[in-house]
Order: sequence, then structure tokens, then C-alpha cells
Amino acid sequence: MARLQGSVDGGPGTSNPGRIRFTDMPLRALIMRAYDVQSFQVLGPSWMDSERFDVIAKVPGGASREDARVMLQNLLADRFRLKLHKETKEAPVYEMTVAKVGIRMKEAAPAEAAGDHPPGPPPTGEARFRMPRGQLGIQATVNGRMSMRGDGVTMADLAGTLGLPLGRPVVDKTGLTGTYDIQVEFSPEGIGLGPKGPTPSEAGGGNPAEVPRDSGPTLFTALQSQLGLKLTSRKGPVDRLVVERVEKMPTGN
Repeated sequence: MARLQGSVDGGPGTSNPGRIRFTDMPLRALIMRAYDVQSFQVLGPSWMDSERFDVIAKVPGGASREDARVMLQNLLADRFRLKLHKETKEAPVYEMTVAKVGIRMKEAAPAEAAGDHPPGPPPTGEARFRMPRGQLGIQATVNGRMSMRGDGVTMADLAGTLGLPLGRPVVDKTGLTGTYDIQVEFSPEGIGLGPKGPTPSEAGGGNPAEVPRDSGPTLFTALQSQLGLKLTSRKGPVDRLVVERVEKMPTGN
């Protein structure tokens, strides 16, 4: 649900930091990765969602995730002749605050104690869903619900990830500066990847719409009961990237 088509493997923060591979990725998803934005923040031609590309890039030793994003920005400008500009407009957002029930998240262990993906073959089973420290992943569970998990996650990380399934920006107003191990399970109903997202009445400051019992709680209810966080619909400034020029056929290596 929270992943566009395609996959990403390697890069800073993983067991293969020297090479990053984007497989079967729409151009919109590559732009999102390069500029650390959500799909609804990228305005451009519709083919950016349908045409897919494979990109393999070497990453210099010691490069950070931010360095890798800048490299991808340069690659898109060079190979796709991408040219864009930024604009800010007033739009619906969600404010994320601490709920009255209080924080229900576990503080993360120090990075040196927690570790990361060990080298060797890809893990299987439950361990396969582990994300690099500081990143969140969302996937379907066997019971038809959605599960969001991540270790060593900041509230800014969480807010950024929530923006994708909710279809609008989430602004961190929790005041929490630590890192947390996140695990939350919720119903896929009422959320999606489109720009519309849930209606304000679904968020309603903690009054989500009812869903069938066997589908689990809504994302709004799950965040409050499982993590101690509340989402409230507001209006606020939203940064967007407007594509001025981009070529459908990238230049070769």
C-alpha cells in the first residue's frame, strides 16, 4: 500500500552501502526518493506513473543518505533532463500530537547496540520485514490488515511515512526528540495513495469512521491506541515540486 511499484536495494544504512539499485521504478518514485517528498507533492506528466526504469548507481564510501539523494538528483537532471521548481501552497494537512492516553511507544536502543541487517543472504520470515534503522516499512499481513514497523525511528521519520498512505502531509507537533521502535497494525480501509486521502470527518481529532470488526482499527485509531499519537486535520503550507521539463527516454550511460 505504501510502496509505489518497484523496489530499492542497497545504499547508505544497509548491508550493501556501496551500491544502490532501483528496480522497476516509476519516474515519480525516483523523484520522491531524490527529493525526500511524497507522491502528492510532485506535479508533472501522467506518464511519470506508468513508465518504469531500472537504475544502478555506485555510492562513494562514507556517503550518507542525504549524499545519495543529491547523487540521484544529479542523475535525474543529467539522464532525464529533469528541471523543476518548488512552490508552497495552503492545503489540508494532519497535525500529529501526543494523545491524552500518553506515549505508548518503546524508546529505541542505542544504534551501536541495536545493529542493522547482518551481511549474508536476505533474511526470511519475520526478519525479512526489518527495515534499516531509522526507516519504516508498511506491508500487508496474513489477516488482511496492514502492519507498519521500524526501529530507531524519529517522529519526523514517522510523520513522513504516514503522509504516503494518508495522501497529505503530516506535521510533527509532538515535541518528542528521541527515537522509538514503532509497530502498529491497522485496517487498510479508508486510506490510499491518491491525493484525496481520508476526509476530515475520518480524522476528526480522534473520531475515525467505523470499519468491520475483523479488519482491525482504522489507522487513526491504531495510532492513538497503539502508539499514543493523535492526528488532527488542519490547513497549512505544503511544499510541492513542479516538473517544468523531463524527457521520457533517458540518455545512456
